[in-house]
Amino acid sequence: MKHHSSTSASPKDQFDPNTGSIVERVLFNNRFIVIITCFLLTAIFGWQATKLTINASFEKTLPTHQSYIENYLTYEKELTGLGNALRIAVVSPSGTIYDQDYLELLRQLSEEVFLLPGVDRVQMKSLWTPSTRWIGVTAEGLDGGPVIPENYDGSPASLQELKANVARSGQVGQLIAADEESTIIYMPLLSQDATGEALDYAKYSEALERLRAKYQAKGLEIHITGFTKVMGDLIEGVQAVLWFFALAVVIATIMVFWYTRCVRSTFLVVFASLLAVVWQLGILPTLGYVLDPYSILVPFLVFAIGMSHGAQKMNGIMQDVGRGFDKLVAARFTFRRLFLAGLTALLADAVGFAVLLVIDIKVIQELAIAASIGVAVLIFTNLILLPIMLSYVGVGEEAAQRSVVNDIDPTNVKKIPALWVFLDKFTQRKWATGALVAGTLLAVGSFSLSTQLKIGDLDQGAPELRQDSRYNQDIAFMNQHYGASSDVMAIMVKTPDGACSQYDTLKKIDVLEWQLRQLPSVESTNSLALLSRRVLSGLNEGNPKWYEFLPNQSMLNYITAGAPRGLYNSSCNLLTLYVYLQDHKADTLSNIVNHVEAFAKDNNTDDVQFLLAAGSAGIQAATNISVKAAWYQMLFLVYGAVALLSLITFRSLKAVVVALLPLMLTSIMVEALMVQLGMGVKVATLPVIALGVGIGIDYALYILSITLVGLRQGTSLSQSYLRALNFTGKVVMLTGVTLSVGVITWVASPIKFQADMGLLLAFMFIWNMLGALILLPALAHFLLKPKFANSNDFNEE
Repeated sequence: MKHHSSTSASPKDQFDPNTGSIVERVLFNNRFIVIITCFLLTAIFGWQATKLTINASFEKTLPTHQSYIENYLTYEKELTGLGNALRIAVVSPSGTIYDQDYLELLRQLSEEVFLLPGVDRVQMKSLWTPSTRWIGVTAEGLDGGPVIPENYDGSPASLQELKANVARSGQVGQLIAADEESTIIYMPLLSQDATGEALDYAKYSEALERLRAKYQAKGLEIHITGFTKVMGDLIEGVQAVLWFFALAVVIATIMVFWYTRCVRSTFLVVFASLLAVVWQLGILPTLGYVLDPYSILVPFLVFAIGMSHGAQKMNGIMQDVGRGFDKLVAARFTFRRLFLAGLTALLADAVGFAVLLVIDIKVIQELAIAASIGVAVLIFTNLILLPIMLSYVGVGEEAAQRSVVNDIDPTNVKKIPALWVFLDKFTQRKWATGALVAGTLLAVGSFSLSTQLKIGDLDQGAPELRQDSRYNQDIAFMNQHYGASSDVMAIMVKTPDGACSQYDTLKKIDVLEWQLRQLPSVESTNSLALLSRRVLSGLNEGNPKWYEFLPNQSMLNYITAGAPRGLYNSSCNLLTLYVYLQDHKADTLSNIVNHVEAFAKDNNTDDVQFLLAAGSAGIQAATNISVKAAWYQMLFLVYGAVALLSLITFRSLKAVVVALLPLMLTSIMVEALMVQLGMGVKVATLPVIALGVGIGIDYALYILSITLVGLRQGTSLSQSYLRALNFTGKVVMLTGVTLSVGVITWVASPIKFQADMGLLLAFMFIWNMLGALILLPALAHFLLKPKFANSNDFNEE
């Protein structure tokens, strides 16, 4: 193809500024006003961004409209401690808790913890709290009192009495380790502190770490677990996330500069993409939102999407300048050709994020809002502002000429780059058939593997953190030394007022409790029915023959009157059955839930109802159910919305099929990859598929839009595809590789869910790119035809 000089092709003074769409005319005929407006907004949003905070909320992780969570929230005030709670294990350096120095340090730590903001002090428990009591059989009958003797003075006699009280307390395996080398400080947390402010999880975690350091310096060994500590550790890991963001910016800049060899255009593309991030971060606090550990990755995704679209605009302008057009004319022509495709792609990205709003978990909904805001901003910064800035600054002359030195002449195969010749083979029947057969085999194999995909966590501990993290080491310590793990599911039993001690009701609880203890994943249970068995045995000199549940209503009333309030509420219309589990893996939770649901179906009456669920495991089970319901609903919505937008853009159902089938293959393959990597579908991984589809459609839109223009002009598929490769295909490859390299660096992150997301996104970026370059022309061969027959295609069969 012959290239004209800038003085002969379409000089600026011969260009009619009143041509083009009304949007183009308004923007480019008022370029200076647009730039000033954008920079004023940048100043405003940049100032607002300084007010952005990073925090988390336990309540925001709950699927509030799921039936189990509705049950929990209905009785939340009477189930204190079964939601957000911390457990601090304090290990004695002497190897036994019956040590005067250890007990004194434990008392000091317990008192400091008691004074922390947000602690539900009434429900807090440790060896030193008055609510930690023992019950035993004496010569006078049943007796009891605080586990720490009232006359405790640290003497050997006091320690011996304490040991006896511990044995009678029933707390071994719960507050006291089975090996009696450590004890637990149990801290239920309120959602707000005394001032009414929401708990700052980062500051709370720092306060806990200071206590850990203080008392470990005194010889104790401290282990801390609970939602607040997980979130605190994740927020602490944000510093690493910022370094990875900076690394991604550097990688993207280097890759774009390597492609263009033009400093000014590379700078403007990166600048416009970073501008979008600033706008997004400024809009969030303006609307009252904060960043949390789950949405902290959204700014990078916005930057990545911005680089993709910005590189396309830069490439178009660079090629037009190389063909001899003035920089303003080149900017307008590029805007004219790519604005609709870019707008549709960004709308598809926004829809991909927005469908996450259907998931009834606020932390995901806020992630969707933050991402949608960022994508909306890109319309202004990368589709509008960037071309206008390039219309002033232009591109380097050498870079412009280099961009068209390999311009494709479809009629001259010798001048077509080897890679383009190879990709063009997929427009031929033989190669297209092979590609589709390979794609079908991949789809079938991946789908077969994806049927094994689990909903929920597949590992012990906190899956958001690595297994060797301090937190997961603390979890491992808890599971190893305490019979009653932190994974507790609470089953609520609703009765009429004052009827919680009725024999028929307690007998049903007793039966369910026995059934649950037979399950391999259940370590222990606790309920008023179990207490009744223990007390009856105790009243008969501990004889195991009396460890029975007798139909004696007077005895049950007597036992209930002295029972801890954690087993029933003050109105005696709600009982709680505690089930302590080995772990919170997906299969464990589903087995328990299915068993309880079946029992409730057979035993619920108008007066007695078994309700799920509270406790950390109960909330996790409810979350898994919500995620499972949202998984396929989300996929249906995101593909439906992307299909609709593609139909509006292409005005062809066949073109929509061509664009979407490669995306669907990638979605199936990424589910198979999750199975292979041992990942479950959960709050942290649920958004990935929607993000991958929303971002992946960009590739198809840019390539297919140019291809369709050629086909509708009567050009053969091969020629149309080669032109698309020349104009947008190079940048599709550039952005696909750049984004993949940028996110694959996340695998080194200390935050495991960031590493998982980076791996999955890199996989989707690469496969969506390959799908657009290989499967798209193969599908087009069978589904799309040029408007008029064309026999000049050099490789048509």
